Amino acid sequence: MSRADSPTAAVTTAARDGAAQARVAAGLRTAIQSGEFSPGARLVEADLMDLFGASRAGVRLALAELAADGLVERVQNKGARVRVVGVDEAVEIVECRMALEGLCAAKAAERAGAAEHAELRALLARMNAATEAGDALGASDLGHQLHRRIQEISGQHTALRTIERLRGQLVRHQFRLALRPGRARQSLAEHAAVVEAVASGDPAEAEAAMRAHLRQVARELGPGSSAR
Repeated sequence: MSRADSPTAAVTTAARDGAAQARVAAGLRTAIQSGEFSPGARLVEADLMDLFGASRAGVRLALAELAADGLVERVQNKGARVRVVGVDEAVEIVECRMALEGLCAAKAAERAGAAEHAELRALLARMNAATEAGDALGASDLGHQLHRRIQEISGQHTALRTIERLRGQLVRHQFRLALRPGRARQSLAEHAAVVEAVASGDPAEAEAAMRAHLRQVARELGPGSSAR
């Protein structure tokens, strides 16, 4: 048996491909969620190998991982591309998030103490400052940070992972909605209601506030909305 065929070599190759998969998947996920790779953009394996300095096996594993997360799709005879999410599906995704994030808000209201209340209010203050400065995308990003912090406080780790996968599919719609005139201020008010509900320690109130916020997001994303 040659050295290349030895069990040790096989383990080394698998470990190298696994490390490449993690690196490429993380880099691609960030690029897609930031809008650097737009919906429908082709993902050429050779280009990704050069971009991330990864093996072909590592790139293919990463693409398979992101396809499972709904960020990438395989097109027969054309390779991989960033998946395009239509308006109707975007609304469905937000409605799924409504259930999960409502649960997280309720649990956060039960678990959060004074330190967590202060942290959420500090994020809200930064969101307010970005809104006042006309930085709609900055305010939107801070809103995401606030959502994630509520999820972390809730201790609902399975929900957090699922929500992140769902959120990653909405990049195009999130950017458009964030830039809609007047949306930043409305979003700020909705987030303020969520923070105060969590700080009240009332799980039902916190869940209702989070659901109301995401219901409005779904309404504005929906067919006929000028956010399209």
